[in-house]
Amino acid sequence: MANVTVIGAQWGDEGKGKIVDWLASRADAVVRFQGGHNAGHTLVIDGKTFKLSLLPSGIVSGTLSVIGNGVVLDPWALKAEVEKLEGQGVTITDDNLAIADNCPLILPIHRDLDGLRETAAGSGKIGTTGRGIGPAYEDKVGRRAIRVCDLAHLDALEPQLDRLCAHHDALRAGFDQDPVDREQLLAELREIAPFVLKYAQPVWKRLKKVRKAGAKILFEGAQGVLLDIDHGTYPFVTSSNTVSGTAAAGSGLGPNSTGFVLGIVKAYTTRVGSGPFPTELDDEIGKGIGERGHEFGTVTGRQRRVGWFDAVLVRQTCAISGVTGIALTKIDVLDGLDEVKICTGYRLRGQVYDYFPSHSADQAAVEPIYETMEGWKESTASARSYADLPANAVKYIQRVQELIETPVALVSTSPERDDTILMRDPFMD
Repeated sequence: MANVTVIGAQWGDEGKGKIVDWLASRADAVVRFQGGHNAGHTLVIDGKTFKLSLLPSGIVSGTLSVIGNGVVLDPWALKAEVEKLEGQGVTITDDNLAIADNCPLILPIHRDLDGLRETAAGSGKIGTTGRGIGPAYEDKVGRRAIRVCDLAHLDALEPQLDRLCAHHDALRAGFDQDPVDREQLLAELREIAPFVLKYAQPVWKRLKKVRKAGAKILFEGAQGVLLDIDHGTYPFVTSSNTVSGTAAAGSGLGPNSTGFVLGIVKAYTTRVGSGPFPTELDDEIGKGIGERGHEFGTVTGRQRRVGWFDAVLVRQTCAISGVTGIALTKIDVLDGLDEVKICTGYRLRGQVYDYFPSHSADQAAVEPIYETMEGWKESTASARSYADLPANAVKYIQRVQELIETPVALVSTSPERDDTILMRDPFMD
């Protein structure tokens, strides 16, 4: 049995939640390895909707769920999410939830700084969720983060607070804000510490034991490759590496443990917030796709921008993340269109490109080159086998995998877990 790593191969919001839930029901452990509670997953199980931001998707089915050291953890958001799920009947204990004790914390001062920066940026806004993700990663790299393990040693925290506040007080002064209230911060940490610490442990050791027992591990990525801090549409990106290789560093297991890499890909393209989007549709077709696809952010509620499928971008993200196969989601949203388009290349200043250039000005200036295919009037919704799909939908799927040079392993035809067409089982690879 292979382990499986799931990543988004576009700008996030590709429908990872449903696919991860489907896989989690067959896994022995699910691991989040990067990001924070800016990630949103919506699961629909037997008609019941669960919205997750921080907890791994396996928690709903009772599968061992692990928050790895590559995640930045807001302890108050964690508590709120646990309580919300428990209110929906989900059982969460230290048997099925483990949090890396070396995981950096998102503090109220990180949320403050995130909001102050975005407000001051004007036209240069990145479009963050305002949840403190970026500033928390900055403090991690700057070696001044407070981590989960520090919650057990709050009486010895003064030297770390000195480093942290020296940095943040200077930044806050620049925004005409008062210095960090250290006593209030300590009081808030003392209050939340017992809740977090009951789940804290060296998860690398727990996962080593799971792997040694021959169990199946599912690594769950957040956001998408086009939001990767190195490989995404910089600076309109997140603050972590979202590529599959991060699963190793962000969990404490080696790179030989990540297994089959499944890239989640929407049958069209969406993104939330600012940044380049070559195939964006500002017409009635785009509006219709967005309405049928319920394209609103799970975390922010912001309306997503919608466009045609961009094979250039997905081919690039599949190569960068070493994708073994893709899961194509929301094919049913394209039902009823007279024609569908796929971007196969770009024009930029008279030249044709078969990749997305790195510079933001070039990214904003590229013009998509489209291939047009005949649409399908028949419904693909809830199809559970390839034979149930209309002929033109099958042609579309086949053309997508040709253009992105990566096979389709799964096709999702509705938000329901069982409405999934399996062509290649990632766990059996």
